Amino acid sequence: QLQLVESGGGLVQPGGSLRLSCAASGFTSDYNAIGWFRQAPGKEREGVSCISSSDGSTYYADSVKGRFTISRDNAKKTVYLQMNSLKPEDTAVYYCAATSPTVQAMCVPPPPPYEYDYWGQGTQVTVSS
Repeated sequence: QLQLVESGGGLVQPGGSLRLSCAASGFTSDYNAIGWFRQAPGKEREGVSCISSSDGSTYYADSVKGRFTISRDNAKKTVYLQMNSLKPEDTAVYYCAATSPTVQAMCVPPPPPYEYDYWGQGTQVTVSS
């Protein structure tokens, strides 16, 4: 059973940076994708980024393109989301999610949310006034 744990969230000033980590434990497959989502109170969950272990393709939402970078450290079984030039509208709970390890998934185009079978508990990112 694949388990995901997010960390690295916190309070940061506008223009600052944070690096989120998504640590995987349990079964790991070459055929899945890891995505980052975020959800602000009262708003729909938004797909932020994705990285594929199948072909290495990456995806970024237009709202974060040029500011966020997703990467993967296979040795540490961890996916990172480097967030730079943070804006107040980036404030949300950020979730890491993984598609089924038995199904290939690319990130161009990104998998729809329903194709993610495993979700972390989330980490809060707050960008102050």
